[in-house]
Order: sequence, then C-alpha cells, then structure tokens
Amino acid sequence: MAVPGDPPNGTPEGFGGGDDELRPDEYRSVVFDEDFVRAARLQEFSAQERMGEHARAVRSRSIWSGGGSAGRGNGTPGRGARQGMLLVLLIATAFAVAVYLGLRNPYVPPAGGGAEPLGSTVVPLAPSSAVPGGKPADLYAQSPAADYRTGAAGITLPAVRRTHHFTESQVLAALSIAKDYLVQSSLDPDVLSGAASRPVRVLLDPGQLAQFDESMTSPSGDGRHAATGWLVRFDPQTAVLADSRVRVDGVLAFEETSPEELVVTTDHTFVYAVRGAAGPDAASLFTVRRELRLRFDHEDLTTRRAELTSSYVMAGPQDCAADPAGGFRPLLAGAGPTTVGPPVSDPYANGHPRRAAGLCGVMDPAGAASAPPSSTPPSQPAQSSEPSRADQAAGTPVARPQAPPPPASLSPGR
Repeated sequence: MAVPGDPPNGTPEGFGGGDDELRPDEYRSVVFDEDFVRAARLQEFSAQERMGEHARAVRSRSIWSGGGSAGRGNGTPGRGARQGMLLVLLIATAFAVAVYLGLRNPYVPPAGGGAEPLGSTVVPLAPSSAVPGGKPADLYAQSPAADYRTGAAGITLPAVRRTHHFTESQVLAALSIAKDYLVQSSLDPDVLSGAASRPVRVLLDPGQLAQFDESMTSPSGDGRHAATGWLVRFDPQTAVLADSRVRVDGVLAFEETSPEELVVTTDHTFVYAVRGAAGPDAASLFTVRRELRLRFDHEDLTTRRAELTSSYVMAGPQDCAADPAGGFRPLLAGAGPTTVGPPVSDPYANGHPRRAAGLCGVMDPAGAASAPPSSTPPSQPAQSSEPSRADQAAGTPVARPQAPPPPASLSPGR
C-alpha cells in the first residue's frame, strides 16, 4: 500500500522503500518545534515580504530577538537576548569604572610631597670704613668686579657629561634649570625691586611652594623663611638699582648622589650698583655671595623645576642691626658702620627665634670699591666712641659669628 509522498508509479528499482530508508536515524531525534525555529540564525521572509523591490529571501536574526519558551507569546526577550543584554551591560559598566579610576586615581601620590624644606643662612657684612660713591662704571672699574661678566653671561655651565643613571641631556637640563633659577632670582629687575616673585616660584618643586609663599608674605630669620634665602631682594624704601648691568662671576658643579637624584651646586658673586630710593644720590656697590644647592629627580627634569635644599648668603655693606630676612638694606655712598655688633638676642622671647641672630661679618676692605679719583669725596660719618672697624678687622677671610670680640673680615668676592 502506498503512503502519501511515495512516487505515483512506485519506488524505482534500486531504492529501498519505507520511511526508515527515506529518513536516516540521525534526524529522528530532531524535533522542529517552535523553540527550534525561533532559535534559528536565519529567518525566511514571508511571500508578501519577498514581493518588495530588492527584497531578500532571508534575514539574519540578532540576539535581541532571542528564543526559548520564556519569550514565546508575550513579546519579552528570550534567554539568549537577556544574556546578550547582560554582557553588554557588564562591558559598559567595566568601561565606566576604568574611566572613573583614570580620572580620579586614589593611588597617585601628591605632587612634590617629598620635597625637603629649604634651610637658609643670610649673613650681613658691615663695612669697615665709609662706603665709596660715584658713577657705576667708575665703581666697577675700581672693584674686584672689574673683570666680571655682565648679567646672565657671567653664569657659565661646566663641561657636561653623563653620570651612571642620568644621561648627558638630563645633566644639561639640570644645569640649565639651575642657571634659569639664578637668573630669575638674582638678575630679574622686578624680583630685585620686590615687585614680583612668580618668576622664581614657577621654577620650584611644588612641595616647597607653601614654604616659599610664607617666606614672601611673612619673612623671618628663622633659617626657614627668609625671603633673601630664596632670592635677592632690596628693600624698596632703602635702595634701588642705579645700573641694570649686574656684574656676575661664579661656578656650577653637579654630582649624582643616588640613582634617582642629581645635585647641582652653585657659587656666585653678584655685584649691584645701587642708590638711595629717595633721590638721585651717588651710586655705591652692593655685593651678594650666594651658595646654593639644588636637587633634581627625573620628574623635576621633565617638568623643569628645582628643589632648593640649602642657601648660604653673605651680603654687604649692611648694618648688622638690620634684619636682612625680608630684603637687603644697603648702606649707601658715604655711610659707615653704625653698630659694632649684631642685634641682641632674647633667649626668653616666645615665637620663632631668629636663628641667624649673632651672625654678622665685617666686609673685607679689599672687596669694596675704592673711591674713584674723579669722584667727589664722600662726607665723613659721625665719629663713634667705638674702635674703627678697620682696626678691628684681622684681614683673614674666614666667617664666624659676630661676638663682643672683634670679628674676622669677610670677603664676598672671589
């Protein structure tokens, strides 16, 4: 008996008959139910959909259409769709967390947090005789600064070579930053007049900015907050520059102190021609000897900043009784020493003691300009009952604290 689907004339010879031979065993376990159809990756368009122009026979099914019994008949996504949406949600969440941690990383250390505070010493040098006056060019010619170079040209770099952990270019960068610091802190007219401090501030390690700002706003001779430890500044009520061409001489040196640290030391003498702030008085010379120690790590070299760790300054002629922490107060042409010793120190006073109290030297006469022959002799200072400083000076250029016995002479020149 023929079954539906058999050929009209029977099964041809050579072909087996029956459902068992037409349907192999491997297909008998496949059930083409609704879940199987919904899970197919391809879906055939209906006859009406295929009648459209440029219509395709099939379309791909995305994971959003899903499949399975959970989504059957109620319009909700199936299990595959839910898994796809969950995967996308997890990826989006991970990306958002990565962006957040990149913008606000709690493990980034604060910039400059390990910077060492500056320790500074400022020693005023009192004149041993009347301060010579005259024209700046004549004063320079009669002083040890006659052969000094002018301005930044006097700050020359040493021969550059690489160290064990710093390349030649990194050493050159450290020396260049140190020179920039010297130029901005010792030669900038606005810095010298006290009108600006930012040119120096931008070159400092961020960890020292708070100390620097306090030194500028509330200078103190406590060894930490002297403005003149950071830069050269004249009291604008006392003196101004008579000549912008400052004479400079000195040396720079460098050494590697650790695999992460390069140290540059500077030793320079700056000679300024100054006059009184009140009127067109005769000019006089004011000499500042600065010995600085600047430390650099690899980050400092990249950002072009320095960490000033120590500063030793001798400056004169000044009165030992005047505190030089806030700004230098030069003794001008014709003036002489007004005090023999430094100001008294009260060990019982509260607050921050002046650590530099008792530090005062006598300026070596060889380091001061002699009066030019063509200049008018300066007026003689009032006679003092104390012995002359020239008689007190021993002539030896050795620095030591001023005490009741006569101190040794100090020479800020080279």
